[in-house]
Amino acid sequence: MVDEGLRKRGCPCTKDDFLHKKSFQSWGNYGRALMETPLRLRDRVLARSMDQTELVEMKARSQHEMKKTLTWWDLMWFGIGGIIGAGVFMLTGYEAKEDTGPAVVLSFVFSGVSAMLSVFCYTEFAVEIPVAGGSFAYLRVELGDFMAFIAAGNILLEYVVTGAVAARLWTSYFATLCNQEPNDFRIVAHGLDPGFRYLDPIAVVVIAIVCFLAVLSTKGSSRFNYIASIIHIIFIVFIIVAGLTKADTKNYSNFAPNGARGIFKSSAVLFFAYVGFDAVSTMAEETKDPGRDIPIGLVGSMAITTLAYCLLAVTLCLMQPYRHINAVAPFSVLTFEAVGWGWAEYIVAAGALKGMTTVLLIAAMGQARYLTHIARTHMIPPWLAHVNERTGTPVNATVVMLAATAIIAFFTKLSILADLLSISTLFIFMLVALALIVRRYYASGVTTPANRNKLIVFLLLILGSSIATATYWATTTDAWIGYVITGPIWLVGTVGLWLFVPQAREPKIWGVPLVPWLPSLSIAINIFFLGSVEKKSFERFGIWTLIILVYYFLFGLHASYDTAKEAGNDI
Repeated sequence: MVDEGLRKRGCPCTKDDFLHKKSFQSWGNYGRALMETPLRLRDRVLARSMDQTELVEMKARSQHEMKKTLTWWDLMWFGIGGIIGAGVFMLTGYEAKEDTGPAVVLSFVFSGVSAMLSVFCYTEFAVEIPVAGGSFAYLRVELGDFMAFIAAGNILLEYVVTGAVAARLWTSYFATLCNQEPNDFRIVAHGLDPGFRYLDPIAVVVIAIVCFLAVLSTKGSSRFNYIASIIHIIFIVFIIVAGLTKADTKNYSNFAPNGARGIFKSSAVLFFAYVGFDAVSTMAEETKDPGRDIPIGLVGSMAITTLAYCLLAVTLCLMQPYRHINAVAPFSVLTFEAVGWGWAEYIVAAGALKGMTTVLLIAAMGQARYLTHIARTHMIPPWLAHVNERTGTPVNATVVMLAATAIIAFFTKLSILADLLSISTLFIFMLVALALIVRRYYASGVTTPANRNKLIVFLLLILGSSIATATYWATTTDAWIGYVITGPIWLVGTVGLWLFVPQAREPKIWGVPLVPWLPSLSIAINIFFLGSVEKKSFERFGIWTLIILVYYFLFGLHASYDTAKEAGNDI
């Protein structure tokens, strides 16, 4: 059923576009709703959406359908354009210099393996539930509204911060092209805190242009992206070829100065360089043939990206001793000047500008589609669910998310933004892998109570052992005895699932191979990487989660509860 409050056409807006549910019709109704918060929370935690609800009813709440214009080619280049950007240019040099040395290539391999496992998990969901909500929709179906909202709230912040980082880096690399310092293009507001006084109008202009592209046409954005991404691949090939002509194998003499700890610590940080592929899953609703196009697009883009990252890392450390690498701009002026090619910094800067632009574009499209699907559940104002009839794009959600990105990018220094990254992505990828196991092994009316209980026990063993391993890694240095305990417990949990719990559901079109091994390994690796994340990231995660919980208990819970009861389609 389509709610009457959603029959209006975007703007002009009324109260019904934001707070039109029964719980908000009067102060008395709202008071009674707050009194029922524990009961309603229990309902939302236990209730599950259904595939068909996400595919039909949720989409109908946007009034108009998004246009199905994308193929595997579009998705693959969306993935490449969304992934290769700020991460590799901003983090590779720092991690090589401070933590890993030439072994940074192994850090990229381990991060890439983890990301590929997550890609497989996302792909099965995206094929069977091809809607704009991405991981939010998948978690709603398997883990419930509450967990889905917590995950979605965090990934939206991650997208906004990533976009702000890319926008400010755009200004920095543009300054390099103009042979200027980045702050020469920024306005200094001396009355503000030092972390917020360098105002960046260029970043805001770039975000505004990206917003225009994103709302104009998904297919048009795709064409712009893959042309720009092909150019970017050419830049990367140039860096690799040019760098290898100046290679010196003596620079690899001390391959891993900080051993395994340095490699895995860098893996957790460099995982940020792979963030962006999940935005591709939010475009499943606009894909012509999800069963064919999504697996090719997602897996193909991740394979190409991982290869490019590894070759870049190898090249960088062959050009210079790792201790001489410029940690801020590793592929820029100092590296090429050191081998007599100072002019190459301008080519690198131009390539980086392209990378920042497509990262911004894909992030804008992904976050808008997340927001659109959340709004379809009415956890946030349904006005944000509107899809424009002419363009077939979520205009309201796109403008709102990019306005937030522009405000943060305008005021906030890169060093502050960098502290906000990584943990949300690892947390959500772990949840998606967990949700995939639940999807395969539990179906209401099919799974017996005994098998359900065994599933819960084995999942607790997998999660508990993974958390224990990550904690042990984070709190010890040279000790190893703990892994002898936690490793076998993870193995027992996975083997137990494999041997003693029958699968309740087979994938209809495309499925992750080697279930439960691959999703279980994905859970373990993502949690392990969390053990290497800095304390500041956990503090951000806790503070932001607390903020969205307050919003959820005051508004989102009651609006989504009313909506679910009106529709009557939870199970």
